[in-house]
Order: sequence, then C-alpha cells, then structure tokens
Amino acid sequence: MSGNVTSLFRGTAAHSPSMAALTRESGEAAGAGPVDFCIPCNPYFPTPAMFEELAGRLRDIITYYPSSADTITAELCGLLQLPPQCVAMGNGSTELITWIDHLLVRESLAVPVPTFGRWTDQPMETGKRVDMFPLQEAGGFALDLARYAEFVRARGTRAVVVCNPNNPDGGYLHKQALVQFMDAMADRDLVVIDESFLEFADAEAEPSVVQEAMLRPNVVVLRSLGKNFGLHGIRFGYLVANPALAGRVRSMLPKWNLNSFAEHVVFMLRDHGPEYARSLHQVRRDRLEMSAQLSALPGLTVYPSQGNFLFVRLPVGAEGTAVRDRMLTEHRILVRECGNKIGSSSRFLRLVVRPQVDVRRLVSGLEQVLYGAGRGAAVPGPATGTGYSSGTAAVDRLVSETNGSGMRAITARTAGAGAPGIAAAPAPPPGTGTGMPLPAAVAVAPAAATVPPPAPVPQPAPYPGPVPVPHPAPVPQQPMPAPVPQPMPAPVPQPVPTPAPAPAAGYPAPVGPTPPGVPARGGLTAAQVRGTDGLSSVPATGWPNAAGMGRAG
Repeated sequence: MSGNVTSLFRGTAAHSPSMAALTRESGEAAGAGPVDFCIPCNPYFPTPAMFEELAGRLRDIITYYPSSADTITAELCGLLQLPPQCVAMGNGSTELITWIDHLLVRESLAVPVPTFGRWTDQPMETGKRVDMFPLQEAGGFALDLARYAEFVRARGTRAVVVCNPNNPDGGYLHKQALVQFMDAMADRDLVVIDESFLEFADAEAEPSVVQEAMLRPNVVVLRSLGKNFGLHGIRFGYLVANPALAGRVRSMLPKWNLNSFAEHVVFMLRDHGPEYARSLHQVRRDRLEMSAQLSALPGLTVYPSQGNFLFVRLPVGAEGTAVRDRMLTEHRILVRECGNKIGSSSRFLRLVVRPQVDVRRLVSGLEQVLYGAGRGAAVPGPATGTGYSSGTAAVDRLVSETNGSGMRAITARTAGAGAPGIAAAPAPPPGTGTGMPLPAAVAVAPAAATVPPPAPVPQPAPYPGPVPVPHPAPVPQQPMPAPVPQPMPAPVPQPVPTPAPAPAAGYPAPVGPTPPGVPARGGLTAAQVRGTDGLSSVPATGWPNAAGMGRAG
C-alpha cells in the first residue's frame, strides 16, 4: 500500500487525499479505514441516534430535490438568532471563499501563512496579488495584529484575511483585539474573519465577531458547519455580513446549492442542541489531555491551540512524509503532514483531537516510528527529504525574503542583491521570540533579545580611527574640505519622512502601495508557489448561538 499512499499524497497539492481515495487504494472495506487524525471534524457529533435517523430517511434524502437555499438558511438563522438578510449559506466554506474572491477581492489579498490553503490558492488562481505575512516559528506562530496591519498598509493590500483560530496551528485572537483590527482596517475594501473552528475555542465566553461584522460595511465572517457537526461530506457553511455584502454573495449562489442531506441535518439540529454543546465540551477536554500526552514525547513540540487540532513539530532528524507514511502503513493511523502548506515545512504535523482511546494508539505509534528500538528517527532531515510534499520550502524562503514582491525581487536576489529574509527568524529556539518581526523592516524588529548580538558586530566604530592613521597626509590636504560640504547629509534627512510608517498609536497610518511587479502585480503564481508546472442568548431549546456555543459544562 505504501507506493499507492505516496502517489496519492503527491497528487493532492495543498490538501490531503480523501478518505474515499485512501479506502479504494488500500482495498479495505467501507468503514474499515485508518484512525483519522487528519480531517478536523467533531468526533462526538452527530450522535449515533442521529445517524440512525438519517439512515432511516436515506431513500427520501437522495431521491427528492431539497428545499431552496432560502428555506434552509431561514431555519439555520432561526437556530442561531441571526437575521436571514445578513447570512449566505454555501455548499461548504470553500464555495463561499470562491465567491468572496470573485465578487469582493479586487486586486490583492493579505494572508498570514501558514493557514488554510484556499485563502492563498483561490486568489492566485484568479490572478490576484497575494501578500503573505509569515508567522514566525520562534514566536509560536502567533499573529501580531498591529504588525499585520502595518504590513497591509506598507503593501497597499486592499483585502485582508484573519483566521481565528488559525489552521494549522490553532492560534487564537481575542475578540477585543479583532474588533480593534477591524476598525483599523476600515479603509480597506474587505476584511474577512474566518471563524471556521471557533466553536471549539474556550478562551472567551463570547469569542465571535458576527454581531460587530453586521454593523460594518467591509467585514465578512465565515463560519463552518461541517467541521463543528462532524459532517464534512455534507458540505455546508455560511457567512455573516451587513445585508449589502451578504446579499451580493447570496444573489450569485444557485437556488439549490445546498443538498438534501444539508437540509435534513439543519432541520434536525433544533432537537439536538444539548448534545451538540456536550460534544464541544468533550473536544475541549480531549484537547488538553492530548496536548499533555504528546508533549511528553522527547523532542516533540506542541503549540497552544484553540481549535480541534494540535500543531506539532517533530524532533530533529524526523521528516514528516516518512513519519506520515509509516504511521499509515504500519499503524493504520492517518496524520496530516504540513510540508505542502505555504509557510510550513515537512517537519510539522497537524493532529486532530480525538477520544483518548485513539490518542493512546497515536502516541504508541509515534513512539515506535520516532524512537523504536533499532529504528530511531532514521529518516532524512527536511532539507533532503522526499520533495513531493515539502517542495514549497524553497519558494517559502523566497516569499519570506521578498514579501511576495514577485519575480523582480527573485531575479535581484539571484543577482546577489537579496536582502536578509525572515526565513532566518526561526533560528532562535521556540519560546525566545517576543512576537512576529516586521517583515519589511528587519532592523526595526523589536526582537531585541536576538538583535543585540549582531549590534556589537557593526560597532567597529574604532575602525574609522585606524583609517586616518595610515593616511595622515591625505587628511590635512584639501580633500578634507570636501567633507566640509556636509550638505551631502542633507539627502540623509530625506529618509526622515519614513517616520510615517512609525505610528505610536498602535496601528500605522497609510503609505503608498507597492509598485506593480510580475506576475500578478508582484505576487507569485499558484504554480510557482506550489513548485509545479502547471449572535445573542441561547434559545430555549439549548441550542448554542452564533457567538460560540452553550458554554455551560
């Protein structure tokens, strides 16, 4: 099976092969597939009784047309206590991402990376410039919103995305900080807050910004249903925005873009709110237990997460594709290796939170693959590992060093004019970073913990002293008056206007957009990046509202 596994993963670009494809290649019977730590859905919902109810209605579900999308949307809005005119339901969040790109993104989009692949790939496929803001491993992949805003203004980006929690690292941003960011981006065309995994967060009682989004002219909140309800195959999600934005997207969707399974599930939910709330609570408990068990493995780093998954860095010397393939072929456990995520590498795995019985099996398998007697982590390092899923590493470095400034910057770098890139930032050990360094101005980076060592190096101020010593005669001569016309420093004050991007108020003032580049006005094409050619209180029923969930228990 291992050869087939390799070919399947090689052909999936930014994502993993489907469970159906893996089952076909392995020849296993339906339902006998591997333990799934790859696909991030709720393992406790729907309940067995709900599945039995769906099975009993299967003939009708697949025989007849569903109701219109408006009917299904109205039912969902009744559960979530949202005005239907502010909601658009889609056939999965990726359908909505596609329409957001086509209708609301004009020429450029800023995205922190690593993140969900469609946020980078979709706009690049339609010729937009994608300004990628690298999240630093040294800072735990945390997103500094103030520096992100500065990056957006320096690049002149017109649309902005923030995923909260972020996929694959699970990083979380507090609601108040996000609202301030939305206000700071009021002059942008569009701000998208992707809350696809927010139902699993427990850092705040009411973490969603859907209520605030409906009051703003340029904010869209994207939410998933398949992940929360454990039903990826049904393909349904929704967005919340002011009536004008939501209506614009809704008007482009087919009348029957939602299938009969989606309709039946939405209409079942009213009677199953308490079970859903309990399922979310159990996932949060499992996340803590799973994090503790994985953290006990030598050399394995587990990053804090508010999603239903954990982002882990493998020990030095372990290569993700080899670990993934051995976990699948030797232990029948499917994990998500992240070498094909822009901004990540093959040294990282994303592991979905599952019940403890499965976690014990995962930990046992990792122990054998990574440290087993006579085997060890006998796999090549990321630099020399198999390239079919970590082939973006070189491009990731270029994106980091050029901030997406395109082929001109890449050409300049090849000619020897490359500037030091952000790729060097991960050098410090985890935990030493105080935040994300400003991509465009490494010198301004407040990571004073790392900058001091380089500072003493340039401090050879005594060096100018020795220069006059070997040339005392030229110093007194008339060449000396030449320095006197120090109006030359007058041009030096000209850079002083650069304080414009240095606002002490937290979020910087606007600066001019980056000049156009090639291709896609300074961005990278999808082929280049991939390295290929080609909202209120809980209803009486106990159903969680749109701002989070029934957080009792």
